This record gives sequence, C-alpha cells and structure tokens, in this order.
Amino acid sequence: MERTYSKDLKVGDNVKLAGWVHEIRDFGKLIFLIVRDMHGLVQVTAKTGETDDNIVKEVKDIGKEFVIEVEGKAEKNDRAPNGMEVKPTKVTIISESESPLPLESTGKVNSDLDTRLDNRFLDLRRPEVRAIFTIQNQIIRSFRKTLEDKGFIEITPPGVIAASSEGGAELFPIPYYNREAFLAQSPQIYKQMAVMGGMEKVSMITPVWRAEKSNTVRHLSEARQMDIEMGFATDVEAMDVLDEVTFNIFSDVKKTCESQLKLIGTDFKIPKLPLKKITYTEVLKILEKEGMKIKWGEDLSTPAEKKICELVGWDEPFYITEWPTDIRAFYSMPDEKDPKICRAFDLMFRGVELLSGAQRIHIPELLIKRLKAKGMDPENFKFYIDTFRYGAPPHAGWSIGLERITMLLTARENIREACLFPRDPKRLTP
Repeated sequence: MERTYSKDLKVGDNVKLAGWVHEIRDFGKLIFLIVRDMHGLVQVTAKTGETDDNIVKEVKDIGKEFVIEVEGKAEKNDRAPNGMEVKPTKVTIISESESPLPLESTGKVNSDLDTRLDNRFLDLRRPEVRAIFTIQNQIIRSFRKTLEDKGFIEITPPGVIAASSEGGAELFPIPYYNREAFLAQSPQIYKQMAVMGGMEKVSMITPVWRAEKSNTVRHLSEARQMDIEMGFATDVEAMDVLDEVTFNIFSDVKKTCESQLKLIGTDFKIPKLPLKKITYTEVLKILEKEGMKIKWGEDLSTPAEKKICELVGWDEPFYITEWPTDIRAFYSMPDEKDPKICRAFDLMFRGVELLSGAQRIHIPELLIKRLKAKGMDPENFKFYIDTFRYGAPPHAGWSIGLERITMLLTARENIREACLFPRDPKRLTP
C-alpha cells in the first residue's frame, strides 16, 4: 500500500500513514495519537474492545516524536483534525525518540528564539514554523513564474569575488589559493555583465554575505536575494516589472497559503496597481510636518522608515524615488537634469525597506567618476568598467531580500524566524 499524506485522507479509505507522533492523549481504555507529516495532523484512535489488543499494547509504548507507520481505515470524526480519524489495524515503530525533548515541538511550551534556533530541527516540526517556510516557498515560486512568463532568463552569479561589488559593506575574506578573495555581498556586477552580454533580461535567487556586525532583528550575515536586471530599460520600467512581481507574490500567497496564514495568525491586503510613488524630498517634508526633521542628503533612519509607512500606508507597499546620489550605490544613474539626485528607488512596506533598485550607469567615464567620489579605486573594478566600453544599453534592476519579504508577509518580529538556518555575528551553527 502506498503512503497516504494527511491532506489526502478520505472517509472510508484504507490508508497507510507515516510521520512523527505530535501528541499523545491516553485516557486508559482510549488512546489518541496525533501523527504529524509535512502537510498536517492526523488523529489515530485506539480503543480497548474495538482495536486489536496487541495494537493497543503497542500504542501504549509509543512516545512523543517517535516515527511510526499506521495502517487502518479513515472514519468521520468532527472533533478530530480534518474531521477524520484513523482506526489502526497495524502500527509499526520505525524510530524512537529520546526523552526529555530539548524543545517542545507542539509549541504549547514557549521557548526563546535562541533555544529554538539551537534546536532548529525540532523547531521546524512545529506546524506554525513550517507554515512560514511554506509561505516562503510560494514567494519563490511566484517570483520565478512571473519573471519566466515575462521572458527573463534565470542565472547563477558567483559567490566568490575579488572586490566589493557595492562599496560600504564589510566583506568576508576567504583564502583563495594565493590571492585575496571575498564572499559576494551582491550579484550586482555580474547581473549587469550578463545583460551586457546580450541576455538582456535576467533573474536570480542567490545567497549573499555581509560582514557588518549588526545584531538587529532586520539583518542577517547571510541572506538570499531575488534579483532582476533588464537591458534597454529605465528605473520606471524596472518598477513596472516590480509592480507585477509584488502583486503576484502577495496574491499567490494569499490564495495558496490561506491555511498557513490562519495558523500563524496574520493576513495582509493585495496591493492595488500601480503602486504609489513619492520622492525622497517629499518624504522629508511629510516627516518634518510630524516633527521629525532630517537634513536633505541623509539616509532615512529606522524610526523615519517606520513613521513614513504609518503616514503613507502601513499595509500598502509604496516607492520612495529620486534619492540623493551621494547616499546611493556608485552605479546608480544620476538624473540628467539634476545630478544631485539619482534614478534609484526603495519599496517600503510595514515600516521597513522591502527592496532597493535603480537605473544603472552604463557610461564608463561616469562610473569612474562615481567610484572616485565614493573613495573607491577604479582599478579594482577595471573588468566591470570595461564591460561598458563595447556597446552598453541603459539598464535597470532591483533586489528583494527573500527573508525580509517572508518576515513582513508573515508578520514576524525577527528576520531569523524567516531564515531556515540563520547566520548572524553570533550564530554559526547549526
């Protein structure tokens, strides 16, 4: 008999379940085993006088988190998970669990986040934790499908680089034969090179590393980025694609992950298109009216990001555009009419910068000028600058942090909850 998953149970079917024992309720002559698989919970009911005595005896020897296999018949029971229970005709213990458990996998006993992450394999057995990563899986699927439908080519940029691809961020040095090398903190340079190579529209989901000693609830030392880069495009056209990707991610998650959102107790609105746009200068004026004065040319602080989202729309993603050139990455294209501002944008949502993007500089001389203005040596970027010497179209792109959008859509307070095995300044295991 083939294995039956909890989601596929039908009343009257003979089934074979396999999974972990989530809970045990022993009332003497009546025993309930709640069995958990990747899709949910199933109640197995053994009753003295109805169930074979040998099976009842075996069920009494089963402990929490034992891995078992159960054959039996699915019957209607409105009080059981999914409105059904399985009456066992055969029970097999596949693997026993030690006791006591280092972490309560039902979630009924609260544990702090560090304890949960130290025992992540057990933490992942909690249905509400698994729900977060089911939602994250749908985010990835929606990102990929939207861009595939729009003709983007998915690429795999390198994770080892020779120099900073953005500047400003501390890098993780690694031994690389007899040369200096670093873990990539962005695929930026390489996705631009792919566009210059004629691929024109590229997308990717790639790990990145940042050695900034930040212990905030919004930052990780290792994260995954969902990026695009598109040739023959401006920042406006890149935002048009982003509108569609954002809409599809939100609507697909809401449609396909309804039970997961309900389980973790959160929800969100599907955004209306086109997404709202306000300029950096307008943001400063709005904040100043609220008593939060920021000097033009300074980046927005965390409190300022939260405040502007409260004022513009907490649950409505919106863009901040026309940023000061000097506070954006060196490759951001300055505005032709006013070089003090550039064609860069951030997408804000629920008090946080969800992503950044920009039209890029495709003129070698301007790139060199901007690198020098940032205090960076153009010689370290010769291979990158040379990419634009042999016919370079205007191009633009953006990058979504996978863990960050997961954190926001699932309303988690700490980004580590949205990362399967997080890495930060204090955590290298498991």
